[in-house]
Amino acid sequence: MPFDLTSRLAERRAADLYRQRPLLQTPQGPEVVVDGQPLLAFCSNDYLGLANHPEVRAAFNVGIERWGVGGGASHLVIGHSAPHHELEEALAAFTGRPRALLFSTGYMANLAAVTALVGQGDTVLEDRLNHASLLDAGLLSGARFSRYLHNDANSLASRLAKAQGNTLVVTDGVFSMDGDCADLPALCATAKQHGAWLMVDDAHGFGPLGAHGGGVVEHYQLSIEDVPVLVGTLGKAFGTAGAFVAGSDELIETLIQFARPYIYTTSQPPAVACASLKSLQLLQGETWRREHLQALIKQFRHGAEQLGLTLMPSDTPIQPIVVGESGHALRLAAHLREQGVLVGAIRPPTVPAGSARLRVTLSAAHSSAQVDRLLSALDIAWRALRQECEHA
Repeated sequence: MPFDLTSRLAERRAADLYRQRPLLQTPQGPEVVVDGQPLLAFCSNDYLGLANHPEVRAAFNVGIERWGVGGGASHLVIGHSAPHHELEEALAAFTGRPRALLFSTGYMANLAAVTALVGQGDTVLEDRLNHASLLDAGLLSGARFSRYLHNDANSLASRLAKAQGNTLVVTDGVFSMDGDCADLPALCATAKQHGAWLMVDDAHGFGPLGAHGGGVVEHYQLSIEDVPVLVGTLGKAFGTAGAFVAGSDELIETLIQFARPYIYTTSQPPAVACASLKSLQLLQGETWRREHLQALIKQFRHGAEQLGLTLMPSDTPIQPIVVGESGHALRLAAHLREQGVLVGAIRPPTVPAGSARLRVTLSAAHSSAQVDRLLSALDIAWRALRQECEHA
């Protein structure tokens, strides 16, 4: 048999790396039903609690009535509807850039931007902990590809000194599994010194960070000259779906002309763009969401530290609890689920070997009492795991 899939799957199970899809039977929110079990969830990227917001739902329904369901074709044929265009203009204004370009997914946006900007004879340098979509984009571009040490401007500088052709430095704004922010001021300065462009994928920063929810770039008060290529997703804090690239008129026109993931993909349903427009209004106008979220983050970190849990240096809604072994992460998640709390166990290859973790994510839709319930469940689960390890 040329493909021994059974053995591959068995090996993954034996290494505690087998993945299963939880079946969500309710809308997104803090309290959900998964696989028939009512649970308090701390694993969604719906950071501002907009995925099931009544005004966003209403905007989606109005969009369906006005524009139908499907996009119909690629943007370059007849799939670029008025809601898509309006959303692009609103996102450009939101990011303070001349233009924005809408994509169906964040993975597509990253593939499009990197592969359209660099190719054979060029160089792409990426943070070691970048999202898989960024790493895949670098590898698929055909450019000389190298990864610098995590958030290390000196490591980046040593690689920039050896770069060839056009050079693109690529980093996440907020790292999705660690929750820390990129040191953009240092990275920007280093890239500028070597004549390189900086691309930031701020999928997890838009919404929670910045005075107006503008993410890490707004947080650090950086300009388009500092970060020429800015990527954001709409399926996280915006609560809808899709992604965008924001930048200069020349950048956006280059993507329209040369980015294969844009050219050869059907546009997202126009009604989704209608919903995203409403989400953007709520994200900007309801500042209490960010304020409440920050209060919950502080509450969780204080409580977790009192329990002796190993936290990572994160001031974002992503609060990983490092466990180490994949089996331990799975058992800890199972103990939480027995208490009605759902937290994802993240294991290699998503994170480096030996750094399996629980990825706690907080939302503005959570209450302080729900965070207390999580902390209480973690205390019980952690004690149970330690007893199991002592008797193993």
